[in-house]
Amino acid sequence: MSGLSRNTLWVKCSKPNPQACFRLFCFPYAGGGASLFRNWANRLPGEVEVCAVQLPGREDRLAEPAFTRMLPLIEALASALSPYLQDKPCAFFGHSMGAFVSFELARYLRKHHTHAGPLQLFVSAQRAPQLPDPEPPIHALPDNELIEELRDLNGTPTEILQNVEVLELTLPLLRADFAICETYHFIPGAPLLCPIFACGGIDDKDIDREKISAWREQTQGSFTLRMFPGDHFFLHRSQTELLQAIYQQLTSLLRYAAQRYG
Repeated sequence: MSGLSRNTLWVKCSKPNPQACFRLFCFPYAGGGASLFRNWANRLPGEVEVCAVQLPGREDRLAEPAFTRMLPLIEALASALSPYLQDKPCAFFGHSMGAFVSFELARYLRKHHTHAGPLQLFVSAQRAPQLPDPEPPIHALPDNELIEELRDLNGTPTEILQNVEVLELTLPLLRADFAICETYHFIPGAPLLCPIFACGGIDDKDIDREKISAWREQTQGSFTLRMFPGDHFFLHRSQTELLQAIYQQLTSLLRYAAQRYG
């Protein structure tokens, strides 16, 4: 990938590492951006280049319209990430909405592209895709009701929920991201070949261990389930433990990548 910038519209590398033999692509939760993963590169070994995915409609892409449906987003991601998938192996990590996005991207790459998809899939704080969504949709709720739902989710800082000007910028993005998840319909197909590491927060009141363990059906490879201290957004509270688990899961893949690409 010589000559290609590590920081583009779609991919942000806070610590570019051309010498790395492996890439970890990170997909954010609804309303989140690439900055969620800004310090991950400092907490993972040098063999791993952390590539945070920046979707339209947030942070430095605020002026762009956000996607509201899964398939167009996946098609755009497959095109944008294609140069990064050809010269080194990779893994995908997705939290909440990002779990569905990374999973469907892995399936899309398997079906439509000759170069490799991820060698490992990490899905976090999300029910398995074959399970129905037990919650009513919220993306079309009036503003005041949507704000109350956001309070219950506990992922939006109180200072944002109380700031009218910030909410005017934030709510359209959240509606778009929620629409992606709430209109997403899983189409049954062959399980992925790559291993799946599924994880969640012990105190997550909506996505419990049973819903996460059902990801087992989506891989022909090995399956690992881990629960971490915290609620739906445990990746902040339990970041150290989560990154240690990710590194341990990648150990054998890193040895393979170092031998072939190092």
